[in-house]
Amino acid sequence: MKTGSLRVLTLLAGLLAAAAFPAGAALADETVLVPLRIIYPGEQITPGALREVVLAPGKQIPAAVAYRIEDLDGKVARRTLLPSRYIPTSSLREAYMVEQGAPVQVIYQVGGLTITASAICLQSGAVGEVVRVRNADSGKMFTGIVTGAGVVRVGTS
Repeated sequence: MKTGSLRVLTLLAGLLAAAAFPAGAALADETVLVPLRIIYPGEQITPGALREVVLAPGKQIPAAVAYRIEDLDGKVARRTLLPSRYIPTSSLREAYMVEQGAPVQVIYQVGGLTITASAICLQSGAVGEVVRVRNADSGKMFTGIVTGAGVVRVGTS
């Protein structure tokens, strides 16, 4: 065989090996987190409710699955998570900082002026989400961005 043909065969062998073991393929020591018990919708996920499972060689982690504790800690289940099953990222959400029907503090701030008022939250939301609120005194409805526990910012940013 000529040297050029040998290089081409080596390149083809490398490409075939890369196709057989894609980037998502797990190594023998790769782990994934799965629930220890049933986690119900609305329940916050804690590290104590999870366990690490070592994947068999050649086993692949699906792309849309949470496999690091940072992806799961403090999140809330959107649907029932079953024991020893992968946890799809679409089944998780951030914890709500404001709840529907609960009183919230509304803050309007522009320059050096800050105005605060009490309102009732009309929908639940996590930090950074836009929610509707109703002024407790006037009954006027408006939207704002959740900035913390029980706090909604309205007006210009």
